[in-house]
Amino acid sequence: MMCGRFTISFVIGLYERFSARAPSFEIIPRYNIAPSQEVPVVVRAYPESPKNEIRLMKWGLVPSWVKDPSRSPKPINARADTLAGKPMFCELLKSQRCLVPATGFYEWKKERWGKTPYYIRMTDNSLFAFAGLFDRYRAPDGEEISTFSIITTDPNTVVSPYHDRMPAILKQEDEDRWLCPGPLSRDTVADLLRSYPAGRMEAYPVGKKVNNANAEGEDLIRPVPSLDDRSWEST
Repeated sequence: MMCGRFTISFVIGLYERFSARAPSFEIIPRYNIAPSQEVPVVVRAYPESPKNEIRLMKWGLVPSWVKDPSRSPKPINARADTLAGKPMFCELLKSQRCLVPATGFYEWKKERWGKTPYYIRMTDNSLFAFAGLFDRYRAPDGEEISTFSIITTDPNTVVSPYHDRMPAILKQEDEDRWLCPGPLSRDTVADLLRSYPAGRMEAYPVGKKVNNANAEGEDLIRPVPSLDDRSWEST
């Protein structure tokens, strides 16, 4: 599973960063966001609106056309290179694109002593956005459920030691292009969903407390000594 956990470790300036109206609900820092949880997602509410909108959505896509969500797959990721050919994603790609705010994500590296979690973020620890697709499912009782999936692409050299895919992180100047109404050309989609420049990112090991999907707290993203780095050991 690619990009199965991510963070929004601070929320100050989030509305301004994504040119969004303040929502009616409170957004708090999150250090271990996992599939099926509700998180803030940025959408273009109306084509003529100068402001984006922040909505709460569950992570794990439930298409509007499914008959029984309990029996339907709920993909948390969608491959950039197959979006146009997948029935679950191809229509959403035309008009239901979104931004998923984040400050970092976790990947696990298999090592001699087990799997070590690594935290991957921007070198300046800034907010950024995953490219996503969303949909709305209306239940027979009228309840509406909004869900999303994060798009993945080829890894850059920061992420490749930990996984053969990485989330499609949009450059800030490309976020409006992703949210613009209407279909995008195949070339535009390919250009927007390239792997993010490695020189702007970093990765470091963190404690195994993050392995528990229910764990929360700032300590989850604090670096710990790597077992490959013996310089920290006493002699």
